[in-house]
Amino acid sequence: MTDPIFWLGFSILLVAVSLTAVLIAALPAMQELARAARSAEKLFDTLRREFPPTLEAIRLTGLEISELTDDLNEGVKNASDVVKQVDLGLSSARKQIDKAHLGTRSVVAGVKAAWQSWKRYPSRQNRSPERLKPSGKAAFKMRDRSLGEIEADDEA
Repeated sequence: MTDPIFWLGFSILLVAVSLTAVLIAALPAMQELARAARSAEKLFDTLRREFPPTLEAIRLTGLEISELTDDLNEGVKNASDVVKQVDLGLSSARKQIDKAHLGTRSVVAGVKAAWQSWKRYPSRQNRSPERLKPSGKAAFKMRDRSLGEIEADDEA
């Protein structure tokens, strides 16, 4: 047993048996890897076929969302303009109502003053025929360019 060739042969035999055992144990794992590789290949083919149309659909959806957002912004702007116009109309109507109210108050005050004035003075039947009494003031002089000086009586 001290022969080195024997030991070399025996160690080679043990290495061969060990390699055979490892290959037998690795065979089902390699079959599973082959199956997984085929499945991955099918998946990649499916992705290669389906991915571009899906990306195109996503891009079109993004464009449609952008258009809808623009339309919505335009609608909000138009609604804002309408609200501003209504607000301006309401403020204009308020100003006109205030002016009409002021005018109405002025007319009512004028009618009241006229009525009080009418009631305060006696009627024409009770008045004396002399409406205005002559004043004791002296006559004043008016100057006319063409005629010179004219004397007139003060009737007021």
